[in-house]
Amino acid sequence: MDTKTKRIKVLILGAAGRDFHNFNVVFRNDPRYEVVAFTAAQIPNIGGRLYPPELAGELYPSGIPILDEAEWVSLIDHHAIDEVVFAYSDVSHNEVMHKASQALAHGADFRLLGPRATMLRSARPVVSVCAVRTGSGKSPASRRVAAILRDAGVRVAVVRHPMPYGDLAKQAVQRFARVDDLAAADCTIEEMEEYEPHLVHGFVVFAGVDYERILRRAVAEADVILWDGGNNDFPFIVPDLEIVLVDPHRAGHERAYFPGEVNLRRAHVLVLTKLDTADPERVAAVRATIAASNPGAIVVDSTMPVKLDQPDLVRGARVLVVEDGPTLTHGGMGYGAGALAARQAGAVELVDPRPFAVGGVRETFAAYAHIGPVLPAMGYGAGQIRELEETIRRTSCDAVVVATPVDLRRLLRIERPTCRVTYELEDRGHPTLADALATFVAKVTRRG
Repeated sequence: MDTKTKRIKVLILGAAGRDFHNFNVVFRNDPRYEVVAFTAAQIPNIGGRLYPPELAGELYPSGIPILDEAEWVSLIDHHAIDEVVFAYSDVSHNEVMHKASQALAHGADFRLLGPRATMLRSARPVVSVCAVRTGSGKSPASRRVAAILRDAGVRVAVVRHPMPYGDLAKQAVQRFARVDDLAAADCTIEEMEEYEPHLVHGFVVFAGVDYERILRRAVAEADVILWDGGNNDFPFIVPDLEIVLVDPHRAGHERAYFPGEVNLRRAHVLVLTKLDTADPERVAAVRATIAASNPGAIVVDSTMPVKLDQPDLVRGARVLVVEDGPTLTHGGMGYGAGALAARQAGAVELVDPRPFAVGGVRETFAAYAHIGPVLPAMGYGAGQIRELEETIRRTSCDAVVVATPVDLRRLLRIERPTCRVTYELEDRGHPTLADALATFVAKVTRRG
């Protein structure tokens, strides 16, 4: 390229995941573009960092700044940005188009990078598990898919959607084989919630920042790659079988959020979750949407029964419920599995933690006013973990119900009686999830 040719100036709006991947596969080695900055949203404490030179490549010897998203419109004017790339997920269509309108009003193009431009090709077959919204039950579904594949004699490597909240250069390629590996890597609660359940069941998990390198590591150890998606993003790897979860508790969201609707329309298999607790009218509405949007997909019905390890602690008690954080925050739910389990077990009151919240927990409640009388487990760093612990300590209750995928009793000091909620995906009728995987499994085992 002629060095006098003006490079296209790009600003990438992200949340420490899809944004880095899009940069790596589309912009990193293309001299036509100059990525001026990333901006950070959704995840606390990621603004103000640097995408390091070792990851940014030869065109960016000083790295690339990661700035708070609050500055993004002013950056267009200050740097004469030509193109704004939107690169995070679980965002309403309205919000995406508001950002598009702001970019265009300031003279920049607005771009969404799609699957063909960003999906990597794997040397091994790939099955992906994604969802239309955060908190649909994707993690239990991923564990179930992994178990079905292993029962068929298939070696599985789990490649997890990124959550690089620490030192990005050190986190470029991560491999977790044991629970002890999580502590060694200084994983946050958020990361532990996604990785630990796979490790407990004997699966190796790969994650990080540079997914071309991650994928090369994973295919060396497996017959099949299981893409365990995050938020409601679409996969980073071309899937041979694309499984997508739909949550009837949020009927209508499957066509109102980006890129959840992309997943809805792409899916080979659509799994309706939580049918044991969802309103029948909402279930019917989701079925009608599927029939209109993706009539060729296999539809699997499933339940997700919640179980308390000590229900006697809850019966007749005033309880504080600690829920999975992302489900309540950018997932948009006002409650989660913990509230359902507590009510089913006969709790007389869900104690509202908001008057007792401190620090970042209080800020989370202010930012997400839809959250009900439950406590989101925000754990992106040691400071937030301590604030969560202090909020629990201050809240007057008879017992604490922990409904996070990782057992917080291992990570926090909780002085009151505590019980744990667990939930796994179960089939309801036919076809089952195993039925939906049968053709894929047959092809894989024939190859082997």
